Amino acid sequence: MAEPRHALKANKTCDVKGCASEAERSISGGAAKEAELKVDEGMKRVHLCKEHYREYKKLSKKERELETLGR
Repeated sequence: MAEPRHALKANKTCDVKGCASEAERSISGGAAKEAELKVDEGMKRVHLCKEHYREYKKLSKKERELETLGR
């Protein structure tokens, strides 16, 4: 059976400035900018390590709750 396309990608590192950990998740560049994570401008997708993804979830919790209530 063929490997899925996402499994073929090389190991990425976290896109947060100063972090060299292996990335586990990715979020949109706009979401990273709203959460005020220190990433390069103009990125469409931002790869985050486990620690920075947890930080993103904490910073964006209120917005995500309001978004789900508005549905």
